[in-house]
This record gives sequence, structure tokens and C-alpha cells, in this order.
Amino acid sequence: MTMSWADFEAAAPEHAARVRKRFGEHKHHVLATLRADGSPRLTGLEADVSRGELWLGMMPNSRKALDLRRDPRFAIHANPGSGTESEMEGGDARISGRAVEVTDPAELARYAEAAPEGEVPEVFHLFRVDLTEVVRTYLVMPDMCMDVWHPGRPLRTIRRGNDDAAPREDT
Repeated sequence: MTMSWADFEAAAPEHAARVRKRFGEHKHHVLATLRADGSPRLTGLEADVSRGELWLGMMPNSRKALDLRRDPRFAIHANPGSGTESEMEGGDARISGRAVEVTDPAELARYAEAAPEGEVPEVFHLFRVDLTEVVRTYLVMPDMCMDVWHPGRPLRTIRRGNDDAAPREDT
């Protein structure tokens, strides 16, 4: 099942707002892609939500772009900042999905025109994201909680305490 950012916002609006806020707190995040041999590659990345989509823009022929062309699966982890309590107050966020390369010149031009001046190079790779999972992890003392969303399923919250043998799911 393919899900855009707009679909995600419609399905889980509060979760989407919290995740978007978390990603908006820093410009650079961590992208995980798969190398040709299947091993992971971690690189920095800017992610942009606009026109109801999550977009990933990259320099021409960057390793991460070539990874995504070969295998579109990825995960993005929100920049945790310095890790202070105040920076992590809203929790931590992670997005997984499949990257679909945009090659249509008109679509690339629309994306570039909507960006602030000077932020998009003349030549670049652009990928639109099909979401497969969006997770926010946060603390409700004494538990660690994870809000987990998958397309076509309701948002669920998993709680784990220090003394839990297994996580328990809120209903």
C-alpha cells in the first residue's frame, strides 16, 4: 500500500503533527540506505514536507541517491540535537519507506520553484517518499512509549517499563 504524507496526516493527524514538529527542529537528519552488498549506509540529509509529500533531495550521483535508485528502501532518523532533555521533550522520530525518483522535468521545476532561493542546485536527484512506517519514541515515566503507524492500520502505542519482560500494547 502506497501512502503519501497527506495520507498519513489524514490517517493519524496528531501523530503526523508531532513527527513533523520533531523533524522541523533541525535541518539535517540521518538517512539509512542499503549499499549494493546489502550493508547499511548512513548519511546526512535534509527532508522537506511540501504539497502533501515528503521529499528527499540529493546532489547528483551521490552515493545515497545511487543506493536509492538501486534499492528504494530507506529510514530517516530525526536529528537528536545535543541530546539534552529539553531538545528531546517531544520525543524522537523515525520514518521508513520507499523512495520514488522524480525524473519529470516539470515536476523537478515545480519543486525547485517552491524552495527558498538558492536552496536547490541546478542539477539534483529528487525522490518522493511512499511511507511504510512512522514511529515516535518518548518517555512517560517510568515507561518508554512508541507510537507506531503503518499504512492501513490504526496508530498503536507500545509501552515498555524497566521491569517488563515484554512490551505491552495500549488498547
